Amino acid sequence: ACNEERAAQARFGAVMCCCGPCAMYRRSAMLSLLDQYETQLYRGKPSDFGEDRHLTILMLSAGFRTEYVPSAIAATVVPDTMGVYLRQQLRWARSTFRDTLLALPVLPGLDRYLTLDAIGQNVGLLLLALSVLTGIGQFALTATLPWWTILVIGSMTLVRCSVAAYRARELRFLGFALHTLVNIFL
Repeated sequence: ACNEERAAQARFGAVMCCCGPCAMYRRSAMLSLLDQYETQLYRGKPSDFGEDRHLTILMLSAGFRTEYVPSAIAATVVPDTMGVYLRQQLRWARSTFRDTLLALPVLPGLDRYLTLDAIGQNVGLLLLALSVLTGIGQFALTATLPWWTILVIGSMTLVRCSVAAYRARELRFLGFALHTLVNIFL
């Protein structure tokens, strides 16, 4: 899912998160943003998560382009248990919400697709959570399947993936729909 998303964003020169293990920056660009990067806060306290997304947004705010290189290879540590994976996903979600707020002033200068994508990442997840909770509530209270909830989630997923496939001119972006199932069940 991340590879497809970043490949779509790279078509506009603005990958919204350059993953830590694979990210490379010009020294001059890094030095110009070092003070802002080292003093990032979350709710008034020094932040210890999402440094890669935060640095990427700082780069975009400063007018730099961010690219995706599909052939890049890097070694990293990945979660080996479900608990560690869920904590990682929570950190990433907090980073996405926090740094999208930081990116809001930059978004109007980027392509409309990127604005839609960045806002959709946040609003979409909140609506997905609300829809799933509503569907569970309906099932628990009435013992009926929440067909409208299933239809809306499926439709939203297909619309988002179709926009990405259309803009990138590659049908493989429709496969990103599978990531919705990961978000729902995990």
